[in-house]
Amino acid sequence: MNEPDDRPYWTREQRQHWMTHQARRRGWQGRGRFNRGFGCLSGLLFLVLASSLLIGTSAILGRLGPPPAIIAVVAVAAVLFRIGRGLRRVGRSMDQIVLATDRVRAGDYSVRIGTPASDFDAVRELAGGFDTMVERLERDEAQRRTLLNDVSHELRTPLAVIAGSIEAMIDGVHPADEAHLTPVLEETRVMSRLIEDLRTLALSEAGTLALYPEPTDPDVLIGEIARSFASAAAAAGVTVRAEVPDDLPIVEVDPVRIREVIANLVTNAVRHTPAGGSVVVSAAVRGEQLVIRVTDTGSGIDPAVARHVFDRFVKGADSGGSGLGLAIARYLVEAHGGTLAVEATGSTGTTFRASLPLKPG
Repeated sequence: MNEPDDRPYWTREQRQHWMTHQARRRGWQGRGRFNRGFGCLSGLLFLVLASSLLIGTSAILGRLGPPPAIIAVVAVAAVLFRIGRGLRRVGRSMDQIVLATDRVRAGDYSVRIGTPASDFDAVRELAGGFDTMVERLERDEAQRRTLLNDVSHELRTPLAVIAGSIEAMIDGVHPADEAHLTPVLEETRVMSRLIEDLRTLALSEAGTLALYPEPTDPDVLIGEIARSFASAAAAAGVTVRAEVPDDLPIVEVDPVRIREVIANLVTNAVRHTPAGGSVVVSAAVRGEQLVIRVTDTGSGIDPAVARHVFDRFVKGADSGGSGLGLAIARYLVEAHGGTLAVEATGSTGTTFRASLPLKPG
């Protein structure tokens, strides 16, 4: 029978603080031990080199007179000093890297080595590579925490609605009829879309998202998308139209994914365009790229949000989405070798520009 676990529960922040403290404590306590490691090795190498030079010099000095012997001694002393200083710096830099590695192993990603005192390029490159690696680990850890917080926040609302509605039906407060089951079904669809978006985002970031390119007519694709939004946009008092020339070349893209990109941009444009406004989807060839623009006559993007509009879970105060749509759209366009950017935004509307290569790379 397992004994009850009466250890206090630690939050992630408390555990991280403890790990960092332990890493720093072990680092300072182990400084002498590590110095005796690489420092001892450097000293041993220095003694070997010094002994070799002294033995060779003593053999030569026996055949020379006093003036040449003095010059030889001075030269040997200078060489030994330079070698000793170089080995000492290498040992000190390697000790510093080992100490930093111990702290990273314990979970402290704030450690940095900086520019070591060693004159060897290999040691400098090693220290620079270590700092770059730890910086990426720290950034990934921060993104992981943010993602977990955002996902839990996005899932909390639909789960609360579902749980509250079902409990009310079980307690007899509401009947289990269509009027009360429909909101539950809608919230499950919201959760399903969020999970699918997270899956697509994870595959895109990992570079494992499968694309199925095929010859696609941009004119036909954009026209179908504009017509599919016509009724929903009309209900909001917004017009959606396509302005695409008939002579656009056939492009090799995944039509399902590109449709997802354009549909996401049009959805956002319709959502942020007031009644009486319009959304235009246009396309043209510019050099070796097909440029697709989605332009609306809405109120524009908040400047505080515009700089991070393609980040995960970033959305305006009046947005009804999850904040993943534009991040996914950017990854899908980049997976085709193209780019997605905000071309213009302001009080007269916003334009998103997707550029796709005419020929696959």
